[in-house]
Amino acid sequence: MPWVTVAALAVLAGILAAAPMRPGSDPRPAPEAALAAVAARPALPDTLRGRSGKLRARFLLPARDGSIPLLRTLFGDSAGRRPGVLAAADSAGPFHFITVRPFTDKVRGRIGAYAIGNFPGERPGGRTGAYRNPDGFVEVTERIADLPVSRQFRLRDFLTHDQARVWPKYLVLREPLVDKLELVFDELRAMGVAAGRLRVMSGFRTPQYNAQGVGAGGRVQDSRHQYGDAADVYAVVDGARDWMADLNRDGRVDLRDARLLASAAERVEAAHPELVGGIGIYPATSAHGPFVHIDVRGTRARWGAW
Repeated sequence: MPWVTVAALAVLAGILAAAPMRPGSDPRPAPEAALAAVAARPALPDTLRGRSGKLRARFLLPARDGSIPLLRTLFGDSAGRRPGVLAAADSAGPFHFITVRPFTDKVRGRIGAYAIGNFPGERPGGRTGAYRNPDGFVEVTERIADLPVSRQFRLRDFLTHDQARVWPKYLVLREPLVDKLELVFDELRAMGVAAGRLRVMSGFRTPQYNAQGVGAGGRVQDSRHQYGDAADVYAVVDGARDWMADLNRDGRVDLRDARLLASAAERVEAAHPELVGGIGIYPATSAHGPFVHIDVRGTRARWGAW
């Protein structure tokens, strides 16, 4: 879909070139000419791009966010009131407003053909607070699976690893987690580690998928992965195998490399206490290399092979 300038941009001093994007429509960036046309205009509010400055998407709940003045100004009065994607761009690059499907769209553990299961908070006497049910789900079609949510992450990176043939899929993802991961990568590079990027081994896990591994030595029943604010990650070097890299350059890949990645996460929390959460270090198995769990649960937690 070509990107066009909407008339309402005049009210906002023309800060964006934008056009609504329906679910399943083409999420490709604007043509170079369109980006060049807005290069001299004021940028999107910095708060949208996070503390890292690298976020490329914001998730909106229709009932709560449909009246945001910015959306109404850019895309019209109906913007944000139904699931879908609104695409915009300024001199910093593409940005997407993604309206999610409300939690109540899940019926008997499913949305359509996609199995989600039931969250811990849905059980009688279930936990509340940080463990309350998510507000809603991002509907991910095959065509928007590679839509960027930050400089180096895509929607696809956080999808549950099951139901490969079922589309659309549904995802819970929180911007603070993505922001924290980008900051961790930046911190790793600031520490002199020549990592090419972070890879997500496990992002969102639906309750029905998470339950398959619950038990001694496995996943916990109320895993943060179910709430879209946790990811298991490792750092790779460009051109090398998809495995934790030898970050400390000692000639081997082991827990010391995972600890180095975890120390970058600790530094990010020290600089940004609002992103505090869990950091867990895990050893390699025959199926994967060492990795680090990172989340933004709101309270400090540490576990694993420190």
